[in-house]
Amino acid sequence: MLLGALSLLMFPAAQHLRSFRDGERASAVLHRSGSCLIGNCRIAFEVDGRTVMSDLPVGSGGGKNSTGDRMFVRYRAEDPQSAVREADTDGGGAAVLAVVSSGAALLFLMLSIAGVVYTRRQRRQRI
Repeated sequence: MLLGALSLLMFPAAQHLRSFRDGERASAVLHRSGSCLIGNCRIAFEVDGRTVMSDLPVGSGGGKNSTGDRMFVRYRAEDPQSAVREADTDGGGAAVLAVVSSGAALLFLMLSIAGVVYTRRQRRQRI
């Protein structure tokens, strides 16, 4: 059940990442590295001559990057505080996690059903 819930939560995150495909492009520096998939990465980039600090959203990739690494990001001109790594505009790790957790949830559901059917058949044979 938890895997199913996780997959349902990650589909909107993947859609949010895809919504930046047409955003403005900028070169950014990873300011704080960590687990980007859960939203613990922070980047710095310039917009109209001023430095903007932005947290990468949940579902972002780039967790293997080190602080100071350069990358390209996409942001909305009306809200530069929201930015996404350009490599994540296809859905990023959120899409992968949603698919994997959905598959795992279906596998566990099928195993649970098979276990119930097997147990009931065993009980019928004893009677």
